[in-house]
Amino acid sequence: MKILVTGGTGFIGRHIVWQLAAEGCEVQFSGRNAVAAAEVIRHSPATVHWLPLEHGTPAATATLIDATRCCAAIVHCAALSSPWGTPQSFAQANLDSTDEVLHACHANTVKRLVHLSTPSLYFAFRDRLGIREDEPLPPPVNEYARSKALAETQVHAAGLAEAVILRPRAVFGPWDGTLMPRLLRVMQRGPIPLMRGGRAQLDLTCIDNLVHAVALSLTQPLPRAVCTYNVSNGTPLAFEDLLHSIAEQFRLNLRTQRLPWRLVDAVARALETSARLRGSGEPLLTRYGAGVLAFSQTLDLSAIRNELGYRPVVTQNEGIRQHAQWWLAQQGARS
Repeated sequence: MKILVTGGTGFIGRHIVWQLAAEGCEVQFSGRNAVAAAEVIRHSPATVHWLPLEHGTPAATATLIDATRCCAAIVHCAALSSPWGTPQSFAQANLDSTDEVLHACHANTVKRLVHLSTPSLYFAFRDRLGIREDEPLPPPVNEYARSKALAETQVHAAGLAEAVILRPRAVFGPWDGTLMPRLLRVMQRGPIPLMRGGRAQLDLTCIDNLVHAVALSLTQPLPRAVCTYNVSNGTPLAFEDLLHSIAEQFRLNLRTQRLPWRLVDAVARALETSARLRGSGEPLLTRYGAGVLAFSQTLDLSAIRNELGYRPVVTQNEGIRQHAQWWLAQQGARS
């Protein structure tokens, strides 16, 4: 089976590439970073092919159409995932890329699309437990969430025969360049702020479990033309308890400081306002970045369990342990 993975040089995309290659698929992956592409190829268990591509450029659609001839499926991972950025940058990375992929699906009658979205669509600066996919979405909390919601609308409007939208929560694992590294940097520098008592219930997703969900999305019969599914480990954990687990496995000293949410929120608002006025990059602290650690957000997995047969293949503790082993080995190699 021939499959194209967009964003295959990224953290999530490369793990999907490697798993599909291990299963004997003919895999082509896109990305614009030649160094990252070489790393993906070097670590692949079987031959994979790199497609140099920058989404949002004049040649992108034609390049994708040519690359997806005889493709059975496309896994669309390419995206800008950040709590901060301009509407234009998110439109190019998240909306233009989705439009290009949909054009390729139509041009070559690609049988199935798996589109990676986000549960950031659910976030609303309040505790939300057991969120289902069919619940009304709150107003988007930032430009990232806005662009991903619009991208989902594009998929729904495309009229594809078979499409799966996945909303994985807080994905972590080897080669993660965003979630765990940010947390580890703060842990190494000073105390971690605990807002609202550090008791916010957080859902996480080990990369192996997301890859498993993608595999099911590619192979299982679908009950509807477009299916949307939450993905996580299914084992929510209080933020303070998660910090203790991470500190133990990553061999770091844990220091915490209890702070009121209103204070942190005020500081984040001030930093965001200053960054906008100066036209500078992402501030040291964003409201969304602080909010996801202050408010509970857990996902209902009933739909993906009942319709695709999803069951996590790696426990949360094992996933953290594996990530820590990889991270410690990387630190040792650099020293």
